[in-house]
Amino acid sequence: MNTIPDLTADSLAWEKMNGLIPVIVQHAEHGDVLMLGYMNEEAFTESIKTRQLTFYSRSKQRLWRKGEISGHVMEIQGVRTDCDRDTLLVHVLPKGPACHLGTPTCFEPAMPTQWSFLHQLTMLISERARSQSHAASYTNQLLSSGIERCAQKVGEEAVETVIAAVAQKSTQLVSETADLLFHLLVLLQASGTSFLEIIKCLQERHSSRSKNAQNERINPHISH
Repeated sequence: MNTIPDLTADSLAWEKMNGLIPVIVQHAEHGDVLMLGYMNEEAFTESIKTRQLTFYSRSKQRLWRKGEISGHVMEIQGVRTDCDRDTLLVHVLPKGPACHLGTPTCFEPAMPTQWSFLHQLTMLISERARSQSHAASYTNQLLSSGIERCAQKVGEEAVETVIAAVAQKSTQLVSETADLLFHLLVLLQASGTSFLEIIKCLQERHSSRSKNAQNERINPHISH
């Protein structure tokens, strides 16, 4: 779970909207904007305390925990404020659709980003692995053939990607890289490994190297 920065109610500019602050809610994994709500100080404090998204309902004139009736709660993964400290961006993992109409976001039809499509692709591969109704699909057949075959396909696609790169055939390189990435996602599914674990590993490496670089700038005499 992401850490929530050291935000306090006292540090936010409640006075600009008569005690309310708009809250943009974003999916923590693929970045889709899910909804917009409002918090007062009590809702903010409750959200931080419980890590479940809680708004102030202007129609009900009370605190309203998202999903309190439907069960579609939103678990908070991170909170950020904008430069003026009068708007919040909250990253969540939703337990169901965000909208009361049953759609994934309140802004349907959603406008997926390029990265969110990658998330959709991983979800599709996962669904193919579970469903027997798609037994004839290439993905399902590849997964059914076993992890060794999945790994072999990654190796084959990697070789073809390298050949295209060395030959400087950019169009072919794009196509082969797409094939490689797809088959890598299938291999991760066969291995029971989430693509998000790969992203997390890269983030941790980047963070570690960034800290080391910062330490070197502060103390250039640090030995290696």
